[in-house]
Amino acid sequence: MKQLRITVAGQTFDVTVETVNGSAPVAAAPAPAPVAAPVVAAPAVAAPVAAPAPAAAPAPAGAGTPISSPLAGKVVSLDVTPGTTVKEGDQVMTLEAMKMNTVIYAPAGGTVSSFAVKPGDTVAEGQPLAYLG
Repeated sequence: MKQLRITVAGQTFDVTVETVNGSAPVAAAPAPAPVAAPVVAAPAVAAPVAAPAPAAAPAPAGAGTPISSPLAGKVVSLDVTPGTTVKEGDQVMTLEAMKMNTVIYAPAGGTVSSFAVKPGDTVAEGQPLAYLG
């Protein structure tokens, strides 16, 4: 027999494990009552501060306002072409993250001057996807 301590979802359980050799049936033992994990006072710590977003790559000269990726994912489609005039809120492209498609909308009105990505590219959060001129 072995004595083991197992922690599941923050609760600690002391269990006894019996090794059985042969084919004799073993009666199931009732589940042990949970044993509260000892509480250790932690020093007061300020709330964690979110890490700053990665700096976006500088836009090429004359490229205009970048449309940055709100999340990491894969480019599924470019839904407009360079030179297309868009209004704020118009669909520009589609990204896939965690098996879900996310539509990327124009943050402001303007003309799509260029794309920094193509379908199939993997992008990071904050990465420029396209530029409005």
